[in-house]
Amino acid sequence: MHADLVFKALGDPTRRKLLDLLCEKNGRTLGQLCENLDMARQSATQHIGILEAANLVTTVRRGREKLHFINPVPLHEVYERWVRKFEHQRLTLLHDLKKELEGEQR
Repeated sequence: MHADLVFKALGDPTRRKLLDLLCEKNGRTLGQLCENLDMARQSATQHIGILEAANLVTTVRRGREKLHFINPVPLHEVYERWVRKFEHQRLTLLHDLKKELEGEQR
């Protein structure tokens, strides 16, 4: 299941940091990403591979450079399935509370 890959990828703090770095400045090389990590390039490459497998990161070759870009679509899908429905319930409760409190003040 695709969502399993996304959750696995997001379950590691290093991979979340890589996504944060790409969110700050998209289109970074492996070397640029490694500047902000305390690990060898080989380890960073493995983490990026997991992010790519989850479709959270895509790469584009530009000459000899390989640029990494964040793909927010899988995150949006997780949000839609797992977060949005709970947000809707919470916001509905707050809206109902607001209406009730305003009714008491009149």
